[in-house]
Amino acid sequence: MLHNREELQKARQIYADALTAEEKKILVCAGTGCVSSGSLEIFDRLTQLMQERNIPCSVELEQEPHHDVVGMKKSGCHGFCEMGPLIRIEPQGWLYVKVQLEDCEDIIEKTICQGEHIERLAYQKGNTVCKRQDDIPFYKKQTRLVLNHCGHIDANSLKEYLAVGGYSAFEKALFEMSADEIITQISDSNLRGRGGGGFPAGRKWAQVQRQTEPQKYVVCNGDEGDPGAFMDRSIMEGDPHSLLEGMMIAGLACGANEGYIYVRAEYPMAVNRLRTAIAQAKEAGLLGNNILGSDFSFDIQISRGAGAFVCGEGSALTASIEGKRGMPRVKPPRTVEHGLFDKPTVLNNVETYANVPLIINKGAEWYKTIGPENSPGTKAFALTGNIVNTGLIEVPMGTTLREIIFEIGGGMRDGGEFKAVQIGGPSGGCLTKDDLDLPLDFDSLTKAGAMIGSGGLVVMDSNTCMVEVARFFMHFTQNESCGKCVPCREGTKRMLEILERIVAGNGEPGDIDLLLELAETISATALCGLGKSAASPVVSTIKNFREEYEAHINEKRCPAGVCQKLKRIEIQPDKCKGCSKCSRGCPVGAISGVIKSPFVIDQSKCIKCGACVTNCPFHAIEVK
Repeated sequence: MLHNREELQKARQIYADALTAEEKKILVCAGTGCVSSGSLEIFDRLTQLMQERNIPCSVELEQEPHHDVVGMKKSGCHGFCEMGPLIRIEPQGWLYVKVQLEDCEDIIEKTICQGEHIERLAYQKGNTVCKRQDDIPFYKKQTRLVLNHCGHIDANSLKEYLAVGGYSAFEKALFEMSADEIITQISDSNLRGRGGGGFPAGRKWAQVQRQTEPQKYVVCNGDEGDPGAFMDRSIMEGDPHSLLEGMMIAGLACGANEGYIYVRAEYPMAVNRLRTAIAQAKEAGLLGNNILGSDFSFDIQISRGAGAFVCGEGSALTASIEGKRGMPRVKPPRTVEHGLFDKPTVLNNVETYANVPLIINKGAEWYKTIGPENSPGTKAFALTGNIVNTGLIEVPMGTTLREIIFEIGGGMRDGGEFKAVQIGGPSGGCLTKDDLDLPLDFDSLTKAGAMIGSGGLVVMDSNTCMVEVARFFMHFTQNESCGKCVPCREGTKRMLEILERIVAGNGEPGDIDLLLELAETISATALCGLGKSAASPVVSTIKNFREEYEAHINEKRCPAGVCQKLKRIEIQPDKCKGCSKCSRGCPVGAISGVIKSPFVIDQSKCIKCGACVTNCPFHAIEVK
């Protein structure tokens, strides 16, 4: 139990010295991606091997470790998910990729005992072997601030968080700054909410502070419902104390003494690590009554959501915490005035709070040196899709798509051609080749008809059907609609019906104009922000790929060859030997002909199953 500031500073120094004394460290990625690939089994095996060989090994930071002790740590997400399971070796900074159980003995014998690098486990690009993590192109172009601790410390250890300066920002805010000074610092930094809207965090905090109601709340949105997004999850799993520290500073600034973290139940690892972090903070006296001997009291609870996308909207989220059905309400009043339990509430997402300790420690002026003036700082993105390097990245705001996709992401997979990237999830839009040099910041994306959203980047190549992409997102949105307002409930249903007709080959002239008309109506009249942006993927794909819609409707053809019912399977007469194998294998009898003469396919009967393509020994059947 830490009773005052001096004890906190002393503990921080003790643990910093202890971490330094661990000269050798093995950091096994324990993010969700690597865990699913077997990283915990690798951790256990490495620990077992060291015990068998009597190698001093510590899985928890000791106050007085021996210099020959090897620190074994389950770290947060390293980010390079495509290459998992990942292991980082200290002090060399080596990163081993795609590690398997059978590699563990070599890691112990060669790397730990003999100090040798194992080349076959290193990342290789062509003839270049990248030993150190910092040498890998995927990491070189990144600026990891919010994610700095992920992959470098034990995700479950308060001791290690303190060792790297943890809770120093809270200490500074508690003992050296007034509430007004904290808010001024956040306002001057121009930190904008990382949940999608980009609303200035300092302005929101100031609005809550001005409320005369004595009871106020600090709420964290950890719901993260966008398909392909996992930035907030990785922070909660890999550096949970940074989130707690940011929320505590928000509580100081706004006069709140209670916080809630709303996180979806589909994130069990994040929930468990947050629970551990909260328990550790309480035990240490960093949460609870009269923290560090001051008159400030603050507690944090976890509220698990059921995975409803609409609960990412502020008023729906607070309703869900209260035990009500998660449905948006008419605004005003806004959450800053009447939020959780009808009290003034600060509501930000995980990444926003994780930025706060950095700003308090290093200052607003330092923060504004990163990225553009109106959107300073960094942004974490989940990079997925048809790209070589998928994973979690963090780059300065204003970084271009070209840098992210072709330098960090390594370009398109299997030599494909870049076609588009969906940014901002179901509320965002598609960007094309013409947008590759567009800086990714709030204002630039808004002008381009897109939005950052929570930070999902889904990269698509030339084999992607953009009409099907629009149908996928509309299906997601329609399925996740809370149903409270007619425009969203009925409008998205009608849009989905039209899109399904189009991809099925039953599109009609005028469907495109009807989609745009419906989109305009929904955007203008829906109750909440999620409803207002529901049609964005459809509008952006029509804007950028209208010719694909027209091909589906007018020519009954899918240019990408993706839409099953629009595929046309034809037998090439010059290649067909008339063996009849295709006819005999057709499940619906759509193929007929005479032996030793070219066979033909009756397109009215063909179900596009592709059995004939597989069966043809002469490769005479093509899918168009």
